[in-house]
Amino acid sequence: MKRKLLALILGLCMVLALAGCASETETEGSEAETTAKTEAAEETAAGQTEEETPGEAQEETAQETGEGQSAERQDGTVIRIGSLSGPTSMGLVSLMEKNENGEAQGSYEFTMATAADEINASFLRGDLDIVLIPANVASVLYNRTEGEAVVLDINTLGVLYLLESGDSIQSVADLEGRTIYLPGRGTTPDYALQYVLAQNGLTTEDVDLQYKAEAAEVISALAEEPDAVGLLPQPAVTTALMQNDSLRIALDLTEEWDKVSQDSSLVTGVTVVNRTFLEENEAAVQTFIAEHQESAAYANENVEEAAQLVAQLGIVPQAAIAAQAIPYCNITCLTGGEMQTALSGYLEVLFGQNAESVGGALPGDDFYYMP
Repeated sequence: MKRKLLALILGLCMVLALAGCASETETEGSEAETTAKTEAAEETAAGQTEEETPGEAQEETAQETGEGQSAERQDGTVIRIGSLSGPTSMGLVSLMEKNENGEAQGSYEFTMATAADEINASFLRGDLDIVLIPANVASVLYNRTEGEAVVLDINTLGVLYLLESGDSIQSVADLEGRTIYLPGRGTTPDYALQYVLAQNGLTTEDVDLQYKAEAAEVISALAEEPDAVGLLPQPAVTTALMQNDSLRIALDLTEEWDKVSQDSSLVTGVTVVNRTFLEENEAAVQTFIAEHQESAAYANENVEEAAQLVAQLGIVPQAAIAAQAIPYCNITCLTGGEMQTALSGYLEVLFGQNAESVGGALPGDDFYYMP
């Protein structure tokens, strides 16, 4: 990786501010929280942490989660993978278990984090080879690293749903005049909702958007205001439904997106590799892609078993929540031309709304890995 560290760390501020949301724990916080996270990431990247180095912290995390215990491959390649504690990690749980048991074809060290800034900072420092992050953040990293970020696959499609008490909302038009609580201004839920609203002739003057720091606050607001509407990602949606039986899923934002866009798909998470690592270890990366596809299929086809693994890894507190959430998480592993078509169309939509949401420019064709 081109180690223009100072430029990358400065660019990190932009990355963190625009990070998307793929689960309750992937949601951006308030501006104050984001600033604090950015400062912490910069301090770590500058090597100012006295108690433990980034490598020691990553090793400890891997050991605590039972990951990263497999022996090196015969060719000596161990891929260091970072993911967020949400749907992106749900698609990896089978591979994580195989890796821990020494049954994986490749050799991996897995690290899960509860905030995107942790994963982004580690990738920028070169501590991680592959990361599973929000789709727009991948584009930001590509621009900030002069093309060092390469997308291998789409790991999750839309995970956003609108919830309400009652049954007054049957279409996007029914949102006019309503208050909608959602997590994070300038994040994936915000961009996606505003796009769907605009395509249905509604603006922020027609709908009152109220931003919360995290999904839990949205759930609380829905309990306090029965007439309000909430936009939440999975598995926070399932948590909300289990806590408040008066709530129901009113609209699937992915379906609403598809109704108004023929040339794009709502993309939540993608898998990104460092270009230099890819060029030097392409066979190992291709093995990972194949195993990622198998792991994603396992999550969708063996929901109960996958839910147990999800709970064991602490991605959600209970297997029952995971079992209900997984079918709504749109876990996938799209590669090649299918990946490029879906992702490029999505990024073009975001670019049209706010160019900075994708790093100021649309990525080139070399952003998409074509084996």
